[in-house]
Amino acid sequence: MRDSETIGQFIKDLIGGLPPLAGEMRDEFERNTRAGLESLLQKMNLVSREEYDIQVALLERLQQRVTELEQRLKQAESERTPPGA
Repeated sequence: MRDSETIGQFIKDLIGGLPPLAGEMRDEFERNTRAGLESLLQKMNLVSREEYDIQVALLERLQQRVTELEQRLKQAESERTPPGA
């Protein structure tokens, strides 16, 4: 779900719990609430789930590469070091 859809659903749920508001008041409340939430979320510097998943995948590949390089280094060191040295 996109951020704007999530915010929209949150606002609908919030408004649904309030006593009935006149049309114009309701629209103004919804606009102000949406603007406030969007501003707050921007200040929090959050990332989307998609961005998070991409970073996790990159880190997993990086960890795998580091492990492979460590194994190659150990093998190269063992080949260079004469037995009993």
